[in-house]
Amino acid sequence: MDTTTVKRSEKKNVNREPGPGVEPGSSTRRQQPGDVPPLTSAVFHILLALGDGERHGYAIMQEVARLTDGHVQLGPGTLYRSIQRMLTDGLIGECAERPDPELDDDRRRYYRLTDFGKRVASAEAERLFALVTAARNKGILHLPQGGYIV
Repeated sequence: MDTTTVKRSEKKNVNREPGPGVEPGSSTRRQQPGDVPPLTSAVFHILLALGDGERHGYAIMQEVARLTDGHVQLGPGTLYRSIQRMLTDGLIGECAERPDPELDDDRRRYYRLTDFGKRVASAEAERLFALVTAARNKGILHLPQGGYIV
């Protein structure tokens, strides 16, 4: 048997959901947003979309498109795979309370940003800001007339 081959019975159960703020496949709870590696574009956009309140999946897709002037269009596969991973990582939570069923489809699931998710989104925004600042300082970023970066 090749030493790099692992029998199915020897593999860790990586599909278990470890709970909020816990790294999949680990029992260590993440305490600091800086412990999270850089976010994918989809995850960061979803966090931004949830920044001002809870939304269901389709509303998240619409908000991402609105925030990016249509430049980013999340497909359902990307959206729901990202949501599942974000739930597992404790970045977002599913809302227990729902709008009035007469005004909404009861099959919809609503998501909200967790406190941990807010801190991670803030850390990611700071990381991206530092990159934009570096690009400006290197002469790579040329701002339009009247454009500025604080």
